[in-house]
Amino acid sequence: MNPIVTAKALTKNYNGLQAVDSIDFEIERGECFGFLGPNGAGKTTVMRIIYCFMPPTSGDVSIFGMNVIEKPSEIKSRIGVMPQEANLDPDLNVLENLIVYARYFDIPKKLSLPLAWELLGFVEMKEKATSKIENLSGGMKQRLLLARSLINDPDLLILDEPTTGLDPHSRHSVWSKLEDLKGKGTTLLLTTHYMEEAEKLCDRVAIMDSGKIVTVDSPSSLIAIHGGNLENVYLKLTGRSLES
Repeated sequence: MNPIVTAKALTKNYNGLQAVDSIDFEIERGECFGFLGPNGAGKTTVMRIIYCFMPPTSGDVSIFGMNVIEKPSEIKSRIGVMPQEANLDPDLNVLENLIVYARYFDIPKKLSLPLAWELLGFVEMKEKATSKIENLSGGMKQRLLLARSLINDPDLLILDEPTTGLDPHSRHSVWSKLEDLKGKGTTLLLTTHYMEEAEKLCDRVAIMDSGKIVTVDSPSSLIAIHGGNLENVYLKLTGRSLES
């Protein structure tokens, strides 16, 4: 089976600080793969390298069999990204945010308009189509970001802390949509520091601490080996809390 993402000795340095320290991992087609760790563990840096926002300092990273340094445009065209920050355009309404974003993928309006309506239906926001961004709740913004990340029908969907700051109801609403996508065979890659999120969604998790991958396994296997839940597993393997 050919993995969608392959990283070998992936390293990233910032001004002498090693944010990612020579890590190896593979992500298979159709799985939900999670990076689990507290803020500063290196999770977001890995995501940014995968979606070609920044180059690695050293090591090899290939997506769909293409090197991230050699083929960034081709890779980006096949990836959807739901960023940690709600970077929606406040000057546009909900529907316009989707249609304008579709231009980045050269999707003409005659195609993007029905697609935008379909995606608003998927995230249950059709009635908010003409609403301004400033009038949306945090949960609605997250669901709109998810819809926007799907506008190019991506082969790989990257979600960086997709439910941070949401109330439990909104969090479960986003989880439900991600489970729907997973059921359709979409490959998901997410970062999280919520153990319940990782347990619920991920087929495998890479536990990260201080830029290194401590272990990679399924949540159920990690819990069976170490006991408790993923919070306990993380504490046992790293000596630190996920919230640290």
